Amino acid sequence: MKLAPFIAGRYLFAKKSHNVINIISAISAIGMAIGTAALIIILSVYNGFDSLIRSMLSNVEPDLMITPVQGKVFVPEGEVYDWIYDQPSVKNMSCVLEEEVFISYDGRQGLAKAKGVDWIYEEESPLRNHLKEGEFKLHRGDIPMASVGSGLAYEMGISPRFLSGIEIYFPSRTRKISTTNPASSIEYIKVWPSSIFTVSSDIDKELMVLPIEEMRELLEYDDEVSAVELRLMDGTDSKELRRLQTEISKRLGNGFKVKDRFQQNESLYKMMKYEKAAIYMILIFVIIIIAFNIFGSLSMLIIDKKDDIRTLRSLGAEERLIRRIFVLEGWMISLSGLCAGLVFGTAFSLIQQHFGLIKMPGHFVVQAYPVILSFTDILLTAAGVAVIGYLIALLPVRRFTVQDQD
Repeated sequence: MKLAPFIAGRYLFAKKSHNVINIISAISAIGMAIGTAALIIILSVYNGFDSLIRSMLSNVEPDLMITPVQGKVFVPEGEVYDWIYDQPSVKNMSCVLEEEVFISYDGRQGLAKAKGVDWIYEEESPLRNHLKEGEFKLHRGDIPMASVGSGLAYEMGISPRFLSGIEIYFPSRTRKISTTNPASSIEYIKVWPSSIFTVSSDIDKELMVLPIEEMRELLEYDDEVSAVELRLMDGTDSKELRRLQTEISKRLGNGFKVKDRFQQNESLYKMMKYEKAAIYMILIFVIIIIAFNIFGSLSMLIIDKKDDIRTLRSLGAEERLIRRIFVLEGWMISLSGLCAGLVFGTAFSLIQQHFGLIKMPGHFVVQAYPVILSFTDILLTAAGVAVIGYLIALLPVRRFTVQDQD
């Protein structure tokens, strides 16, 4: 079994009678190295942007969110919520009331997602770290304030430096629509902008945060909420999160859903996974195309070594051994490129991850391209390129050994 690798290794490094075989083999190895390095680097960059998006969304999305199975609102009362509050891993628990509303500001009209929050959210909101303008305050004395997403603020011309208030309208739940005086069927409140935040384009273009008591006045509720948001202590592991989610669901019963961040935006996170899989498949296809250079170099090598093949046969070598020699020769070409690509791609990703040498153009939330090197990506890349190299090496060997026998 050691004879085939030994002869294949000699063929790989020995000088061929036709120099073009060496050139094509070198090009094949370099191409596999470039493809491997590109796959690792691009997947690492995707991991960086994926992590960045998740961290930005975590400033709006809670770790766990309790919502009713039926209807839009519920009253959060009972021993369950006392039990949740007493858990050491729970950092805070806040009530929110959210609805799509019509807003008007300084002559401009539009739609927004108004999120009413309680004083706990106001005091401990992570949105404070993402303010673009102003100060995160929802109360100034008795005056209700609001924090507005940057996209919505740009579209409506909202600024905390102006004295204009944001007028919010919503159809009354308790009064019928009057055909003679439609305005009497509309509830109305007014808040003043205190700050502009930026998290992500999807959130920034529609979200507005204001006091929950103002939202209850607008929607004509007393103590109802649309959700209870739980944020856990920093460093809480996934095992503890799953325990809390399971226990809360059990205590609340079938009338409520307890969602983690993935379940709150299931379609978004699934799309991100599918995108990464698509990137991997596209780059693997590129590597397959590059690997066909091995087919050419190995085909020429088999022709070049026909005398050696006859000598091996006369010495009693089986066809299986001869095929194995040339398959290993072709595979070694791809493996040499694979090793070089792994070293370069891993080194480049680690340097960018820790030192951020390549900067992002324009004004972005991060200065350098975010990169996170994943050991799983390295294994998938190595496995994919190795399998492709082996399969490509089989093609010319099977073809020429069959023809030679005929």
